[in-house]
Amino acid sequence: MRLKLGRPDLDRYAARFDVPPAAGSFVAVFLGVSTLLLDDGESAILTDGFFSRPSLLTVAFARIAPDRERIAAALARAGLSDRRLDAVVPVHTHFDHVLDSAVVAERTSATLVGGESAANVGRGHGLPPDRIRVVTPGEQVTTGAFTLGFVASEHCPPDRFPGHITEPVVPPVRARAYRCGEAWSLLVRHDSGRTALVQGSAGFVPGALEGHRADVAYLGVGQLGARDEGYLTSYWAQTVRTVGARRVVLTHWDDFFRPLDRPPRALPYAGDDLDTTMRVLGRLADRDGVALHLPTIWRREDPWSGLP
Repeated sequence: MRLKLGRPDLDRYAARFDVPPAAGSFVAVFLGVSTLLLDDGESAILTDGFFSRPSLLTVAFARIAPDRERIAAALARAGLSDRRLDAVVPVHTHFDHVLDSAVVAERTSATLVGGESAANVGRGHGLPPDRIRVVTPGEQVTTGAFTLGFVASEHCPPDRFPGHITEPVVPPVRARAYRCGEAWSLLVRHDSGRTALVQGSAGFVPGALEGHRADVAYLGVGQLGARDEGYLTSYWAQTVRTVGARRVVLTHWDDFFRPLDRPPRALPYAGDDLDTTMRVLGRLADRDGVALHLPTIWRREDPWSGLP
């Protein structure tokens, strides 16, 4: 698979880009990779907040830092220039998740919430201590109308930058400075009764989500297509089937070296295979009677719409 040239054609999955549009004040907005905005009009949280998206050459051969112009443009397009976020929550601390988290928290007056590795990204940026919340596995945090549950997870293998961030990160730095840190299965409950699992990476800890429930699963699939079919089946079982999700929205399929102001494209076959992911997960979704979707970047959606 890794010798295959090119990348999957997203047009092949056009019918999957059909998450119900938001009709009311509650919206879910996918902003690339595992960045997800959940907003009820008064209270809002954002996972990751990764908008800089440096090029592959920059990541491979140079030092990286948040791109404040790209961050400002993305926040404006998402309607967050003049909005306060309750929390910015990195799902783990690789650069394609956490690079911009502290800048976004600063600009939106949010609290950066995560493990000690995420806290060290915030400290390196200069966020004050009262704007950094360190959580531990099993902890729940209530912020605005949202309650967030943090369940320890794993990164999808291979983890190219394993380990924890043990000192403040002051960019510009090499990409490897953003080690994985604490990876989370994030359980979200809104006061309206909406529940979601946000699985930022296609890894799992067997049995970790037992006893938890979520109607919707935002399921990270980066690198998933490079794994064998048995792994994909286990991943689905340990996430979607365990929490009883009735709708699944796939994330982390887009080429994160491509700027957000250009049309999205899938990751190349050299690092992933979305075709394999869609084939296997599509079959599992049909078997379990679960709706399977791809989200549309920037679109205001409501994945809870129509669920019984």
